[in-house]
Amino acid sequence: MRNLDMARDYLRRALRCFSEAERALSEEDAPMAVRRSQEALEMGVKAMLRLLGIEYPKSHDVSDVLLDNRERMPESVGSVLEDLAQLVSELAAVRGPAFYGYEREGIPASQAFTQDYASDVVEKVRRYLEIIADAMKPYIEST
Repeated sequence: MRNLDMARDYLRRALRCFSEAERALSEEDAPMAVRRSQEALEMGVKAMLRLLGIEYPKSHDVSDVLLDNRERMPESVGSVLEDLAQLVSELAAVRGPAFYGYEREGIPASQAFTQDYASDVVEKVRRYLEIIADAMKPYIEST
């Protein structure tokens, strides 16, 4: 029961982060749109992993766990697994810079991320969150 409660909460938080990403994008705050999209995708993926009872490392990049558990993924997720894992990894790598910029190089976040990149990220994350939420729906709604 605990995994189901946790998964449900994670998914709710993922969708909240995503709405914040959409708002940041509409306000032309590209780095915040990227950061919140990363958080949304991370929470969405972890919600699904939690629901499936799959342990994952306490890190932002859980792409290896997704790929290592390919056979346990719902079919709809399995069909996009490679691209999903790649995006999870990519966004985990830019999570810090999307908030702080590239401090060593003196590049603030507002100059490091373009609106086009942020828009692309938001659309990809939207697609994956929809797939994850749809895959989780039968389990979450049945209780």
